Amino acid sequence: MKRVVVTGIGALTPIGNSVNEFWQSLVNGVSGSALITKFDTSKFKTKFACELKNFDPLDYIEKAEARKYDLFTQYALISVEEAVKNANINFDTLNKNKIGVIWGSGNGGIGTFQQQVTEFAQGDGTPRFNPFFIPKMIVDIASGIISIKYGLRGINFTTVSACATSNTAIIDAFNYIRWGKADIIITGGSEAPITESSVGGFNASKALSTFNENPQIASRPFDINRDGFVMGEGAGAIILESYDHAIRRNAPIIAEIVGGGMAADAYHLTGTHPEGEGAFLGMLEALDDAGITANDIDYLNAHATSTPTGDISEMKAVERVFGRQSKINISATKSMTGHLLGAAGAVEAIACIKAVQNNFVPPTMNTVEIEPEFKDLFNLTLQHSQKRQVNYAMSNTFGFGGHIATTIFKKYNP
Repeated sequence: MKRVVVTGIGALTPIGNSVNEFWQSLVNGVSGSALITKFDTSKFKTKFACELKNFDPLDYIEKAEARKYDLFTQYALISVEEAVKNANINFDTLNKNKIGVIWGSGNGGIGTFQQQVTEFAQGDGTPRFNPFFIPKMIVDIASGIISIKYGLRGINFTTVSACATSNTAIIDAFNYIRWGKADIIITGGSEAPITESSVGGFNASKALSTFNENPQIASRPFDINRDGFVMGEGAGAIILESYDHAIRRNAPIIAEIVGGGMAADAYHLTGTHPEGEGAFLGMLEALDDAGITANDIDYLNAHATSTPTGDISEMKAVERVFGRQSKINISATKSMTGHLLGAAGAVEAIACIKAVQNNFVPPTMNTVEIEPEFKDLFNLTLQHSQKRQVNYAMSNTFGFGGHIATTIFKKYNP
């Protein structure tokens, strides 16, 4: 099968509106969590989230165009534009029939859906819906709009596997390229979930942190005082390309993707398996796919959302895969970005790519008192980044419904 490399990345996150801003904030431990500005939270249990900062979509997209797109599609287009630029791609010189888009989103246009249904419910019963309601809302529209913008006629679809979504998209893109079905695939994910319905819904399921007194430190993975995740928004875009194609066009290769594993907990509607069974299987599958062993992994970007049971089950799975006192560095970057739901895997894959590119591991922030059974078990890279050789980086993502997706990125070696 063909080798697959990363030739471009783009990021739009609560801690930076570009890859460079995101990475600098990440390694310096900057928190993206603050009080919500998008709506009145006075009656909500959770009053904070990781929103984008200093962001105006009209700085990137014409007003007439922006009106046609939900925020999640706008975020996708903006991150993809950066990735395409970084990959130095001129699509007009390439075979567009062999270039595709596999994009992910967990909620799609939930903001559009909420607005339109609310306006209808508050009206007189006359169905006065916006003509863009359906194309703005449907979860697959971002991949379609990306292909339309660049005239790409290759593989095009959307993955949905809750918070494992964009890692699933990345694995699909990886496979289609190494099978020879595409030369280039734009992949990743975007999410715009900071709405009354999303925050209220996750509050109802008791998944969100309610540490309103100090939002900046509310996301505290592995800490015994953690009380839920912090919602985030944004997008991550990755250009995957066959190695041969990248060499032919003299592309800037920044990393290689070598493995992807998918599995299921088959356990609970929203909770993870208490022993991390699905996570364990997903990591093993990714290692087998990459043709390496657990000892080869230098850095693990953990799913680690800061939920009471989720963090423990993942660490149990990590212990089963890597053993006790492993040499790996582990970090939970959601402690800074919050949890971007369907976009989390893409943003965290970019963190892995930058780690292997720069030999630098970003920290886990806000964690003070580690769960006793894991206190001396792993290097969780607490509070400060660590300089070290990173040849292989692994990224875990898990989603409601028991979905598991794990990716492995490798330092590029010609």
